[in-house]
Amino acid sequence: MDTYLGIDIGGTGIKGAPVDVAAGSLSRERVRELTPQPATPEAVFEVVRGVAERFEWRGGVGVTFPGVVVDGVTRTAANVDEGWIGLDARERLSGVLGVPVTVVNDADAAGIAEMRFGAGRDRRGTVLMLTFGTGIGSAQFYNGVLVPNTEFGHLELDGHEAEHHAAANVREERDLSWKQWAHRVQRYLQYLEMAFSPTLFIIGGGVSKHADKFLPYIDKVRTDIVPAALHNDAGIVGAALAAQAEGSASR
Repeated sequence: MDTYLGIDIGGTGIKGAPVDVAAGSLSRERVRELTPQPATPEAVFEVVRGVAERFEWRGGVGVTFPGVVVDGVTRTAANVDEGWIGLDARERLSGVLGVPVTVVNDADAAGIAEMRFGAGRDRRGTVLMLTFGTGIGSAQFYNGVLVPNTEFGHLELDGHEAEHHAAANVREERDLSWKQWAHRVQRYLQYLEMAFSPTLFIIGGGVSKHADKFLPYIDKVRTDIVPAALHNDAGIVGAALAAQAEGSASR
């Protein structure tokens, strides 16, 4: 079995598990730790190290990051400490864990997993994967090929960043009903639909397992909308797939 460790760094939680990359599934029960506040690189590295040690891991590791990642360097830090900006996270994490590490944008990782094993499998045209959590992550695919680091959660919508209007944490912070929040999400999807004419929206993040509570209220979007099949494990699976791909390319 070809197995890699996937670790998904989010604004509120850090999750990890070994992944059977041939099957696209977790091979052991995942662990979850709270993201340190403030989420400085050093504090997050310690949590990531702890997750790897829980599994006594010595192989390849894929790590997601909630921001732009270019060649292992984290370029933005919207929902974590600004110390991440310009950091060679791949090099630092490889040193911390003592094994090869691949770093990838978190929504890109989730999208990779969904396109390979989940709701986007065999879908052509423009597919947009959107992860609703502390912010809104996005991944764009055209005929199955990723366009990395889109970060559509930071597009301006009605005078505000979209994620400040429709992220999952906004529903909780403002005590919105699922219906009220769904109308905000619908406004955001209509905007993306106008700009990109996608063939499919995949809704990911923790809210994906509650799709029946809000998707029925999104009725003014022409594009097909489906919840992520891998739910909140998509980032972990996608991180492992990215590690596998980078390892294969370096051989």
